[in-house]
Order: sequence, then structure tokens, then C-alpha cells
Amino acid sequence: MEKQFFLGFDVGSSSVKASLVEMESGQCAASAFFPESEAPIKAVRAGWAEQSPENWWQYLKQSLRKIMDETGAKGEQIRAIGISYQMHGLVCIDKELKPLRDAIIWCDSRAVPYGERAFNDLGSDLCLGHLLNSPGNFTASKLAWVKENEPELFDKIYKIMLPGDYIALKLSGECNTTASGLSEGMLWDFQENRPAKFLMDYFGFPESVLPTVVPTFSVQSQVCRAAAEELGLKEGTPIGYRAG
Repeated sequence: MEKQFFLGFDVGSSSVKASLVEMESGQCAASAFFPESEAPIKAVRAGWAEQSPENWWQYLKQSLRKIMDETGAKGEQIRAIGISYQMHGLVCIDKELKPLRDAIIWCDSRAVPYGERAFNDLGSDLCLGHLLNSPGNFTASKLAWVKENEPELFDKIYKIMLPGDYIALKLSGECNTTASGLSEGMLWDFQENRPAKFLMDYFGFPESVLPTVVPTFSVQSQVCRAAAEELGLKEGTPIGYRAG
């Protein structure tokens, strides 16, 4: 019987890593990352940091190709896929599921004043009691910056996504996220166990921009035909975990 594997992707800001882990032994069969030199970060102003989501996908393809070539594994031998990723980033996509702009990533600080203002206006009891944190410089505040500074682009947003959500979208063709993902962006209300409507209302975000919420520990989606053909994977392979 051929060996069976789990496939993991780690979408970092310096590279994207792919790893194959043998199901039976739990041992790593192969691991690779791309690019081999640090991935570029665009900083057109002090405190800004952006990356192209499409570049992440291309890096994923390169790192996956390396480990498949090294091991000789076939797509049919991969039983499930997991994704870890750089947290707090903002990817804005349109109705054709294409990025509207480069992602504003975790180390970008332009949204700090938006988070501070929200915390002061809404109050510490509400924010800490429901979000377990200040809105700070997290994903919700980054979206507030886009709304104020790029209003025409904001109006074109179909869904907002975290970096890992975007990679899952490319793999599956489905727009979804998790409660743990929304919580890292300060978009999850732990008291109400639902998206943080009070913060969405404060910033003027329609709830429709949030992807469908699926359980963190579940079969969140499956590899679609287009991605299977592009990557050499098996259509229907489950995507079973995603977290930053």
C-alpha cells in the first residue's frame, strides 16, 4: 500500500512553506519553502507593509512542487490539507474572487489611530468584554482605513479575507473563514458567539463582507477541480484546518 500523507502550508510574510507528513509515522517526509530569499514587502510610506496575495499563491505552487518532486508523492496520496498563516492581514476581493489591492499585512501600522479611536469611543468594558482586546491595529481597523482612504475600492469589496482564508479560497473556490480567524481581526464577539456587530456598525461595515463562518476543526472545504489541475492534487481532498 502506498504511503499516505498530510499536506501543510505555512503562509508567512518571508516565504510560503509546504510540508508532507506521513500519516502512519507522523514524520515529516519533505519540507520546502519559496522564495529562498525573503519575499518582498512593499512599504511606499513609513509604517506601511503590503504584499500581493497572488504572489503567496505562486510561492505555494513552487514550494509544493519541490516536495512532490523530492518524494515522488502523487496527489492521490494526500489525505488532507492544513493551513497556517501570518495573522491580522487584510485581503479584499471582488465578486470575481480577485484581490482588489495588495494585502495590508500584520506589520503595517497605518490603522493604529482607527483602533485607538474605536476603543476610546466604544469603551474598554465593551471591547475587552466582547472582543477580549482593543481593536488596535488588527484587521477591522485596517478595513476602516480602506473605507476612509479608498472609498471607491471599499464599495467594490465582495468579501474580506485573512491570508489563510485567501489561500483556502484559491484551493477550494469557496469564501469562508473561522471564528478564530475573525477573532484575530477583532471581528468576533465572544459574548454573543457571532461576528462583532457592534464593531461592524461602529466602522460602517456591512456584515455581507464577511465570508461564511465554518468550524476551525472541521472539513472546511475541499480542493476544487481548477486547483487540483493547477497543483497536481486530487479533487475533493479535504481542507481540514486553518489558523494563524
